[in-house]
Amino acid sequence: MFQTTRGLVLREVRYKEADKILTVLTQSEGKLTLRARGALRKGSKLAAATQLLTFSEMTLFGNRGRWSLNEAATVEQFLGLREDFSALALGSYFAELLETLSEEGAPDAAVLQLGLNSLYALSRGLCGARQIKAAFELRLMAVTGYAPELSGCARCGAPELARPWFYPPEGAVYCEHCRAAAPGALVPLLPETLAAMRHIVYSDAKKLFSFTLSDAGLEQLGDVCEQYLRTQLERGFASLDYWKKVKDT
Repeated sequence: MFQTTRGLVLREVRYKEADKILTVLTQSEGKLTLRARGALRKGSKLAAATQLLTFSEMTLFGNRGRWSLNEAATVEQFLGLREDFSALALGSYFAELLETLSEEGAPDAAVLQLGLNSLYALSRGLCGARQIKAAFELRLMAVTGYAPELSGCARCGAPELARPWFYPPEGAVYCEHCRAAAPGALVPLLPETLAAMRHIVYSDAKKLFSFTLSDAGLEQLGDVCEQYLRTQLERGFASLDYWKKVKDT
């Protein structure tokens, strides 16, 4: 069975002498594992389109649950990532998250679009890397079923919180008066940090990165979004650890 679709390459692994095994997030089939025969040969027509973090149009052949790549052409290579080692490392972290939270054979347009928009913003430098990272992490959690409840205090329901507190295991916020009722340790938030978190979770996808914060608010947002993701998924990410090592070099 032949099928044409578009997909984002999340992982590439050398196989035998000249082939690649790819993990691709596709429009039509969700996450797929593909074999790209001859992609590593000199002059291969598949070489450019099968690079990590490349969005390509692909013609696939499926047989008994196995997929191979017959033809491919690049749609977007995010060239800015190839020119910035730190940005490429952060993009690789995005790919690892997308691979972790996507399902085989289950297409999700919101997840794919979030990945493409975030890589585009990172590649073009539309805003700072810390802001893109935090927005990507929290929005990805939201669209894959891990959305925090940020509309009001988890106990009294008050929407306006002068001194908000966040509880990562529940993804809940508490007001100053109710924070003693939380079942565990809370993270204090600046009001502007909570406003940014609400924007990330609830805004239109096209406006995801359209917010501003003070340096203190941006640092806090980065910490709390990463902590929430790690707490909910109960794991770490090697690509994130690597980005932290190279981002300031």
